[in-house]
Amino acid sequence: MPKTVGLVTQGDAAAIIAGRHGDPFAVLGPHRTGRDAIIRTIQPQARRVSVLTAAGEVEMERVHADGLFAARLPWPSGYRLVVEEHDGQVFEIDDPYRFPPQLGDLDVHLLSEGKHLRTFEKLGAHLRRVEGVEGVHFAVWAPNADRVSVVGDFNGWDGRRHPMRLRHHAGVWEIFIPGLAHATVYKFEILAKGGMLLPLKADPYGHWAEVPPKTASVVWDMAERPWRDSDWMAAQAARNDRHSPVSIYEVHLGSWRRVPEDGNRSLGYLELAEQLADYVADMGFTHVEFLPVHEHPFGGSWGYQPVGLFAPTSRYGTPEEFRALVERLHQRGIGVIIDWVAGHFPNDPHGLHYFDGTHLYEHEDPRLGIHKDWNTQIYNYGRNEVMNYLYANALYWLEQYHVDGLRVDAVASMLYLDYSRQPGEWVPNRLGGNENLEAIAFLRRMNEVVYGEHPGAMTIAEESTAWPAVSRPVHLGGLGFGYKWNMGWMHDTLHYFGKDPIHRRYHHDDLTFAQLYAYHENFVLPLSHDEVVHGKASIMGRMPGDPWQRFANLRAYYGFMWTQPGKKLLFMGCEFAQEKEWNEDASLDWHLLGDGRHEGVRRLVRDLNRLYRTETALHQYDNDQRGFAWIDCTDRDNSVFSWLRMGFDPHDFVVVVGSYTPLVRNDYRIGVPEPGYYRELLNTDSEWYGGANIHNNGGVHAEQVACHGHSWSIRLTLPPLATCVFKRDG
Repeated sequence: MPKTVGLVTQGDAAAIIAGRHGDPFAVLGPHRTGRDAIIRTIQPQARRVSVLTAAGEVEMERVHADGLFAARLPWPSGYRLVVEEHDGQVFEIDDPYRFPPQLGDLDVHLLSEGKHLRTFEKLGAHLRRVEGVEGVHFAVWAPNADRVSVVGDFNGWDGRRHPMRLRHHAGVWEIFIPGLAHATVYKFEILAKGGMLLPLKADPYGHWAEVPPKTASVVWDMAERPWRDSDWMAAQAARNDRHSPVSIYEVHLGSWRRVPEDGNRSLGYLELAEQLADYVADMGFTHVEFLPVHEHPFGGSWGYQPVGLFAPTSRYGTPEEFRALVERLHQRGIGVIIDWVAGHFPNDPHGLHYFDGTHLYEHEDPRLGIHKDWNTQIYNYGRNEVMNYLYANALYWLEQYHVDGLRVDAVASMLYLDYSRQPGEWVPNRLGGNENLEAIAFLRRMNEVVYGEHPGAMTIAEESTAWPAVSRPVHLGGLGFGYKWNMGWMHDTLHYFGKDPIHRRYHHDDLTFAQLYAYHENFVLPLSHDEVVHGKASIMGRMPGDPWQRFANLRAYYGFMWTQPGKKLLFMGCEFAQEKEWNEDASLDWHLLGDGRHEGVRRLVRDLNRLYRTETALHQYDNDQRGFAWIDCTDRDNSVFSWLRMGFDPHDFVVVVGSYTPLVRNDYRIGVPEPGYYRELLNTDSEWYGGANIHNNGGVHAEQVACHGHSWSIRLTLPPLATCVFKRDG
C-alpha cells in the first residue's frame, strides 16, 4: 500500500509539491470517501487554510511543509477556501479543483481529429461563469507534456499552484480558475517528458499580449458586441467580386504616420481609424491591406514572424480598438485585407517552437522544418491539429474582426520542398517530387473553409512561380485562392520604366509579355513594400532621367498600371512619389506634399482610382480576355502602345495610349472601333499633375480612315512620357 502522510499518499504529496504530478485533479479538490469528502489544496504562500461550508469552517491540516493542505469533512454542497498568508492577509477563494471539465466530449473528439472549425472558441483563455462563479477557462494543446500549469501574477508565477487537467483523447489540458478577470496576464508553464521545464510559453490562442518586448498573454473579453458596419457586410461579396473595382492601399500601421512631437510614436488603432480612413477614402482606394497585424516579438520583421496569430499586436492598442479601426474603414466604404503568415513562425522561446518539449507545430526533420531564408520554423502541414489551428485562425479574423480578406504570404515557400534549398538539403515527397503535398492539401482546405463559411471574403496568394491554377477552384484542381499577385508583371514593368527612354525600344516586350498569361489567373498587379526596401530604392527612385522626366515617368507608369487588366495594389508613400526607401521606424515623408510635383502624383493616383471605379470598362473584365485588346503593340521604335479596355456592354470601352519617350508626337493616328467624339478622360501630363500640359483640347473626332484593323481612327497629340485615356461620348 502507498504510504500516506495525513490525508494524502507520500508519493502524491511529493509530486504535487514538486510540480510533477501528471493528474493533479486526482489529488487536489474534493474526493469522496464514503459520506465524507477529503479536500486538498496547494497554497505554498499560506500560513493557514480552512474550508468554509454552509455548516461552518473547518481548518485544514498542513500535510506537507511546502504548502499542501487537506481536510476531511462531510460532503459539502459547496465550499470556499479561506487562506491566511504569512504576512497576515486573509482572503476567500473558490477552489479551481472543485469544477468539472468544461470541454465537452464532442469538442474533445473534434479537436483530436483536427476538424473543429472554431478551435478559438474552446482553446486559449475565455471568461466564463461556471456554477454561478466568474472566472477564466484555460485550454491548451500540449499532448506530449508531463504537466501544464497556468501561471501569472495571480499565483506568483508558481507552476505548482494551478496545474491543469489532461483530456487524454485530444492531448488538451484545461482548467477553470475562479476569480480571474479581463486583462489578467498569464503564460503556460510546461514540464516536458523526462522532467525538463521549458521556458514559459505564451498562449497560441491568446487574444491579446503584453506590449513587446514583454511576451505574456493577456485575457481579453471577446464577447459579442454590436457592429456598426452592417451596410458594408451586406455588400461585401459584391465589393470583393472579380468584376468589381479592387484598388488596394498597402499599409504598415507603425510607420504610415507618426507623431514627432510625442517621441515619434506610432499612431494607435483609434487614431488610425480617423486619419487613415479619411485619407484612404479621399484617395479613392477600395481596400486597405495591412502588413501582418498578428503579435510578433521583433518589430524589424514587419509582422512576418508572428508568435500570436490570434492577437492583434498590442503596439497600437487593444483588440477592441482594432475592431474599431476595421469598423471605421467599413463605414467609409473601404474593405480590410490583412497579410496572413501561415508559412513559418519564429523560434522565440515563448512561442510555438518546441512547444511541449517536442516538435509539435513544426517538422522535426530540419530539412522539412526550418526555413533557411529566415531561420524560422515551418509548420507541419501533415498534422491535423496544426492544419486546424491555421484554418481556424483564418476564420477567426473574418468573424471576430470582420476582416474582408487574407493575403497569404510566401505561398511559393510552402508549395516547394526544395524552396531555397540545395541538393541534399530537402526530402522528396512520397512520389519523388519536390511538391509539398501536405502544404498543398492545407492551402486547398483553407480556401474551402474560408469561402465555404464566408463566400463574400477574398483570399490572395503571394506566389512568385509558375504554379498552375493558384486562383482556380479546388474542385477544378486549383489551390482555391480568389486572386494571385502578378509578380512577373511587376518585375517586367519596373524593368521597362527603369530604363532610359532611349533604350526602351529594345525592351518593348516587357510591357506586352504579360498579356500572354494575364488570364491564366485572377491577378492583382502589385507595387508592394517588397519593392521599396533592401537597397531596391523607392519606386520614384528607380525612375531615370532629370527630375522632370522622373516624375513624368512615374505618372506614366501609374497610368499604365491602372488601365491594364488586373486588380491594383500600391504601397503607402508610392502614391506621392516617396523619394527614400521605406523605413519601418520612421513616418512617411508627408512633407513632400508641399512640393507641387509630389502633390501632382498624389492627385493623379486619386483620379486614377476614381476613373477605375467609375468606368466599368476598366474593371468589369479585369481578369477576363474579353476586357482587353491591343490596338497596336508593335511601335517599338517610338515606344508607343495603344489598347482597348472593355466592359460587359460591347459599346462600353475606353481607349488608352501610352507614349513612353520624352518627345511630343503630333498627328499620331490609332484605330478605334466606332465613330464619334473621343473625350480625353485623363492625361498624366496634365499641369494638374505637374506635367507639361500637352493635351488634345478635351478630345478628338474619329475619322473614317482605316487603321490598325478598324474602320475608324483618331489623330492624337501624344504628350511626352504620358498615358492618356479616351472615351467615346454617348
